[in-house]
Amino acid sequence: MPAVQRITSRNARFQQWQALLTNRNKRQRAGEFLVQGVRPISLAVEHGWPVRALIFDGSRNLSRWGQELLRTVRTEQIAMAPALLAELGEKNESAPEVIAVVGMPADDLDRIPVGDDFLGVLFDRPTSPGNIGSIIRSADAFGAHGVIVAGHAADVYDSKSVRASTGSLFALPAVRVPAPREVADWVAGQRASGRGVTLVGTDEHGDCDVFDFDFTQPVLLLVGNETSGLSNAWRELCDHTVSIPMTGAASSLNAANAGTAVLYEAARQRIAAARRGPRPV
Repeated sequence: MPAVQRITSRNARFQQWQALLTNRNKRQRAGEFLVQGVRPISLAVEHGWPVRALIFDGSRNLSRWGQELLRTVRTEQIAMAPALLAELGEKNESAPEVIAVVGMPADDLDRIPVGDDFLGVLFDRPTSPGNIGSIIRSADAFGAHGVIVAGHAADVYDSKSVRASTGSLFALPAVRVPAPREVADWVAGQRASGRGVTLVGTDEHGDCDVFDFDFTQPVLLLVGNETSGLSNAWRELCDHTVSIPMTGAASSLNAANAGTAVLYEAARQRIAAARRGPRPV
């Protein structure tokens, strides 16, 4: 096992890790972020994300999971005072058992696999990191192949987003892009290669209800900003728009909830189609 270092004061390394919680620019420059929880850390390791350090409570006996993690993951190990670890875990009282410092992958759209059954989600300028994590979790649950976060948006690697994804961030590619051009070029490249990706936007005045659209084809689902919906640039790129029929006093859904509802319908259609088998020629 690697030699264990100890941190008992707010030294420079502690302050560097603490800054990763709240400072997006420092996260980006360092190329790393903090992860806590058994499932998220386990999934990060399982899917091959680079674990740059494991920080643990140096005053307690670790669980079997924690011991196995420290034994099998070859990386820097830091035994930290529990009060300091609680600060990194953003908890007022109890410290998490282990926090992992994890490296970020490149924001490369080619990380997202595109096949004949492609289903992807694009989130346009989300302002809430919690909504980003929630839609990543839903996309993972309903069989999507990747998530794109576009424009001036909250950060995929914000601690609130990481927590809300409950580990799905590590199982599903999530790529940040600055503007529609990058996605339009990527989609054009997929189409030129024979993969006909259809862009479908969510809108309360959509071309049809979500139930009436064929989601068994390769689809990139576009979900708009929480306040203003899809920008004009994204609307112009849409091949179709769909709406979610609603009753009651609510006129709209939370953006992440709307994305989840459409993803569920896409998954339902695909499962039903698979049970029916191929259509006769």
